[in-house]
Amino acid sequence: MARIYMDETSDKIVSPYVSGRYIRQSTGYSAFIPNPLPPDPPIQIAGELQHLLSQADRSLGRLDGSIQTLPHPDLFVAMYVRKEAVLSSQIEGTQSSLQDVLAAEAKVLSSDRPKDVGDVFNYVHAMNDGLDRLSKLPVSVRLIREIHQQLLAGGRGSRLTPGEVRTSQNWIGPSGCTLAEATYVPPPPHEVPQALGDLEKFINTDGHLPLLIKIGLIHAQFETIHPFLDGNGRVGRLLITFLLCERKVLLKPVLYLSYYFKRHRQTYYERLQAIRDHGQWEQWLIFFLKGVHEVSQQATETARRILLLREQHRAMITDHLGRAAGNGHRILEYLYQHPIITVNEIQKLIGTTYAAANTVVARLAKQGIVHEMTGHSRNRRFMYQDYISLFHEDPSPQMR
Repeated sequence: MARIYMDETSDKIVSPYVSGRYIRQSTGYSAFIPNPLPPDPPIQIAGELQHLLSQADRSLGRLDGSIQTLPHPDLFVAMYVRKEAVLSSQIEGTQSSLQDVLAAEAKVLSSDRPKDVGDVFNYVHAMNDGLDRLSKLPVSVRLIREIHQQLLAGGRGSRLTPGEVRTSQNWIGPSGCTLAEATYVPPPPHEVPQALGDLEKFINTDGHLPLLIKIGLIHAQFETIHPFLDGNGRVGRLLITFLLCERKVLLKPVLYLSYYFKRHRQTYYERLQAIRDHGQWEQWLIFFLKGVHEVSQQATETARRILLLREQHRAMITDHLGRAAGNGHRILEYLYQHPIITVNEIQKLIGTTYAAANTVVARLAKQGIVHEMTGHSRNRRFMYQDYISLFHEDPSPQMR
């Protein structure tokens, strides 16, 4: 670990790093201007930090391998992206759940569905489009601005200059607080382009830092710069996944830290602020790497459970649907992409009459594979609840 010093007058641990400085502005408040990365002196990777880095690397490798064993990994990824979109948006105050999102996709009408489900859809689109753009464009300020524009398009932040670096001061603090009462004031707007340019240079400069350490530094620096009027947290979390995929550490985008950051929200904010106030990069990196390890384990376990569930339901279909088993298997595979279905969809999928499709769906419901969710006799929707639940569940105790 990097060298740690003791303040002889207070017995407090003092970091050797100075991560930036607070500069008093003409209107009286002080804003933080970060030093460019990497930290100086260089991060010394030893002790607990080295152990956690090795642990996180191994967990990521196991996760990447486990995804490749799935019959249709892209279907798992699509569901996992939805889950991440929900969790990341919830951190910013949205109320929509994963089931709300799936129901909205399936056009299930509901008067009590949260109205902010569109913010979650924006996140999914921003994630998918950003990953597609990586084949032509490196992780850069340009890509970040494009993603930000998609993230806020038509949503609650659509009036806050989507895709544009801010030209006014923002701040972080309790709801309703003034600039003078803020917990943290990011760089003034005239400093933001330079800070982003320095960050882009660090992102795309080859160095000797291990990738996970580098990504941890990038995420923290981005949140410190806070270049937009809204959506900084969501963009910063997307950056983690983009960087892992761009550098081929993960072949599929299946590491999302929003669950970890949400569950440890106060610690997350404290660790970021401790970088600014006290230069405590090591404590932040320890927290970050613990999250990578924990979330990798969770995703690996989810992939294992999907395989078990699929084999269990394939066996049930083979044993109980007789000559309709072939269509039953086709429907099962379709459910991994569309966990809420209608009989009309199934009719088109398997190319039979409506009555025949209705019969197959009814037999799947009898086996408990799908469940009718509307309670209506018409316009019914059937849900693949067991699959959806794998993404709803909290991690098992041994994984905490």
